[in-house]
Amino acid sequence: MNEPNPFLTPYDTPHETIPFQRIKTAHYEPAMEEGMKRQIAEVEAIIHNPEEPSFSNTIEALECSGRLLDHVTTVFGNLMNADTNDELEAIAEKMTPKLTEHSNNITLNKALFNRIKKVYEQRNNLQLDAEQQMLLEKTYDGFIRSGANLSDEDKQTFRKLHTQLSMLTLKFSQNLLKETHRYELPVTLEQLEGVPENIVESYAQNAKERGKEGYIVTLDAPSYGPFMKYDKDRTLRKELYMAFSTQCTHDNAYNNIETVRQLINLRLALAQLLGFPTFADYVLKKRMAETKEHVYRLFGQLLEAYTPTAKREVAHVASVAKEAEGTDFRLMPWDWTFYSNLLKDRKYSLNDELLRPYFELSRVKQGVFNLATRLYGITFEENKSIPVYHPEVRAYEVYDKDGKFLAVLYTDFHPRKGKHAGAWMTSYKGQWKERGEDSRPHVSLTMNFTKPQADTPALLTFAEVETFLHEFGHSLHEIFADTTYQSLSGTNVYWDFVELPSQFMENFAYEKEFLNTFARHYKTGEPIPEEYIQKIKDTANFNIAYACLRQVGFGLLDMAWYTRTVPFDGDIMAYEKEAWEQAQLLPNVDGTCMSVQFSHIMAGGYAAGYYSYKWAEVLDADAFSLFKEKGIFNPEAAASFREHILSKGGTEPPMELYKRFRGQAPSIKALLKRNGIIR
Repeated sequence: MNEPNPFLTPYDTPHETIPFQRIKTAHYEPAMEEGMKRQIAEVEAIIHNPEEPSFSNTIEALECSGRLLDHVTTVFGNLMNADTNDELEAIAEKMTPKLTEHSNNITLNKALFNRIKKVYEQRNNLQLDAEQQMLLEKTYDGFIRSGANLSDEDKQTFRKLHTQLSMLTLKFSQNLLKETHRYELPVTLEQLEGVPENIVESYAQNAKERGKEGYIVTLDAPSYGPFMKYDKDRTLRKELYMAFSTQCTHDNAYNNIETVRQLINLRLALAQLLGFPTFADYVLKKRMAETKEHVYRLFGQLLEAYTPTAKREVAHVASVAKEAEGTDFRLMPWDWTFYSNLLKDRKYSLNDELLRPYFELSRVKQGVFNLATRLYGITFEENKSIPVYHPEVRAYEVYDKDGKFLAVLYTDFHPRKGKHAGAWMTSYKGQWKERGEDSRPHVSLTMNFTKPQADTPALLTFAEVETFLHEFGHSLHEIFADTTYQSLSGTNVYWDFVELPSQFMENFAYEKEFLNTFARHYKTGEPIPEEYIQKIKDTANFNIAYACLRQVGFGLLDMAWYTRTVPFDGDIMAYEKEAWEQAQLLPNVDGTCMSVQFSHIMAGGYAAGYYSYKWAEVLDADAFSLFKEKGIFNPEAAASFREHILSKGGTEPPMELYKRFRGQAPSIKALLKRNGIIR
């Protein structure tokens, strides 16, 4: 290769952003190899430093090591999710075990750990500030939790388990992505009765993109969701539901049954090797919840509070279905969304298609950006000279209220081949301070929103507006990062605290004062009618208890897998059914399986942590109640939220930060009141 590797040369881009236009597939592997080589040299320099171990020459030096490797693997990992291809996946399969071994070579290095341990043992005499103390504790605990105190024999076992887990999580994700994208349901126009015209057009576009005639429904969220909500053909709804709910269970190369079994057992083995009875005990030691008993207590409170209402909600939807289909009709999972929507439309005369024209994507984006401006004074300016990884991606510079540069924000809104399903925030570069310089973050919002059509712009559902606000909340956590150390900045917080900023932002979607700032009809420019806003507020708690139990069910499944004390060798589908049974209100369908496609807990960071969504919901309801009390745009409340929650990262215990912001510990009462469970 004649051209220099862009990872190994100065980027020469605005704000030293990633030079995507110069990066070729062939650059990744040599850059990773060089990154590992450099970090090992940096670690060796720490180990062989003749000076006595100190916070500066050991802890800070380790924190600053491996930046090249971090840059390369961050870009590579993000594109594996947002814009992957067979070549990238082949590199991932080759390099994942090497990268895992490299990580193990550092965390299992006895000489390095001895230096860290010496500094840790002197911690009370070092006059460290709160952030330094947190970095020292995180570094020491991180090594312990990565096997540093194990015997040489057990360290070898740890290496093996860690490598196997890395490869299996990659396999799980690749299988699910391929299984999702290989499925298509060809339909005729007659079979799309009830589906709104713009959605029908998107199905025609799906077919066109595949070089076919007619209409194709896929398992991507903007395709699957509307079909289940609107299509009157129950047989087709069942067919699509079964396709979605049996992904990775089929007798083919993408089956994840055995992969799940191995992931569960490997995580258990890893936890027990480190002295924990279960993987949940290992995880929760570094969470706000602290113990599995506290998690189950939250689930118990939610089940007790929400189940009676949820049962009434299901009975109401079932009555609508029986009214339409006959008294012998049995409500099944593929009926739920359809008849729920029918009931909602009948009760409130409000549905997604009525609201879509008022949620044109560019207006929603500007509305969300302006919300941040109003709350925090920050502004967003598109910079077309910043390189992007795909033509659909846009890049913005974010400036503080005093005009100071804060961050780069990328936006990537629509589904495409090679892009994983879902929505997420990620970073291409974190924030840190060094030698008087504040190195600012580069953040990315990645979505799978409804696509624009030939003669129609992208019109979002209300749920997609909420999703935008959610992920934007995560991005603010990164944008406002103001810490010395990257490993403690932004979203580097306890996992059950990380969803607070994101879920907090969702509250604004139901506020008239916010909606009136941007929601206008994409054709006429008319503002969203007052009656629609009132209906949005009225429908905020529609089937809210059912939705709560659904989330609790996912959490129960997660905990069932990771509170095991012995390896699993049974029937995964049967175990799953039993695990979440107390939260299920619709019939179980044979052959379906959530675990084999539950990326959050199998291949993501939510193993033994899915409860975090409900945990953080308690926090966000409590936090937003302060804004409801003082005004949703109250500058003092916003400044406090920024100062104590958004800027501090993981520099202090999260409960201390929360109480500093709120003036009190959170209570579940605010959530129950918001959801209408109590008055």
